[in-house]
Amino acid sequence: MSNTFDFSFYKGKKVLVTGHTGFKGSWLCRLLLKLGAEVTGYALEPPTQPDLFRLLDVESQMHSVTGDIRDLEKMKQVFAEAQPEIVLHLAAQPIVRESYKNPVYTYETNVMGTVNILEAVRQCKSVKSFLNVTTDKVYRNNEWEWGYRETDELDGYDPYSNSKSCSELVTHSYEKAFLKELGIAVSTARAGNVIGGGDFAADRIVPDCVRAIADGKKIAVRNPHSTRPYQHVLEPLGAYLMIAGSQYEDASRAGAYNVGPGDDDCITTGTLADIFCEAWGEGASWENLCQGGPHEANFLKLDCSRIRSTFGWKPHWQVKEAIFQTVKWYQAWLDGDDMAAFTDRQIEEYLTQNR
Repeated sequence: MSNTFDFSFYKGKKVLVTGHTGFKGSWLCRLLLKLGAEVTGYALEPPTQPDLFRLLDVESQMHSVTGDIRDLEKMKQVFAEAQPEIVLHLAAQPIVRESYKNPVYTYETNVMGTVNILEAVRQCKSVKSFLNVTTDKVYRNNEWEWGYRETDELDGYDPYSNSKSCSELVTHSYEKAFLKELGIAVSTARAGNVIGGGDFAADRIVPDCVRAIADGKKIAVRNPHSTRPYQHVLEPLGAYLMIAGSQYEDASRAGAYNVGPGDDDCITTGTLADIFCEAWGEGASWENLCQGGPHEANFLKLDCSRIRSTFGWKPHWQVKEAIFQTVKWYQAWLDGDDMAAFTDRQIEEYLTQNR
């Protein structure tokens, strides 16, 4: 993960995670528990069926609260009870195509939800470090071939991407107007496309691959020529924990950070499907089903030199290894393995490789 950050920092730390029942949130809670943190989660019921949160069996080891981030009063109550030192904000409506269907809900959740989190942070004296997880799609996308830097213009196109741009601006305002003078370090993290075991969302390439294979069908690829920065879920989670922990100890390290893979791991969706089918075996194959639909960016890449120069961070599982680890997880799940134990082994393998 990082050559400079000691993850044993989290042992005994009180951490509050929003969106803990989602794909990234479930992996993050499992990772935090493994590091010895005292974890409180605040989120809606798990968003998919199957449900990774229950598959990973984290609920019994943490304080899990079912709540909507649009409910400020309930959130303030949870903060008052948990007294967190570190807050990691992952809760969101995260699907581009869904944002076209439900734009108002998307903005309510991603913008006013962020306002509510920041207000709860502002009123909670225990908080020292806050990280808002947004997306690589916050930038005004010019479809150019070089990576976006943290100083580039924020202006996402679709309601999801734009609401995340707004979430960034809200965070910057609260930091300048309130949180800095309260001694609370604030960062945002803009991550690329994340893959890994246990993502069961609709309209995402890897879950679509798994569902098709499980049903004995060809994989339908909607945008085979779209280029995305794919990375295993453990890569950005490690970066989030590194940023939040580092700024807890040194507020000068707070800021906006792109979190993505190297240039070689920015591949087309079709190439990802090729690698996935090869890793899966058993005659898995895909077909091009490009049928139009709402606008989605074709080319998107991040310049991650800031996080590398500040922290010495770099991803370790390149895209082929990330896909291989993802395939292994889903095959184990389809075989009926204990997925909490299997996930722990993948986390341990990742941590061991990067110590």
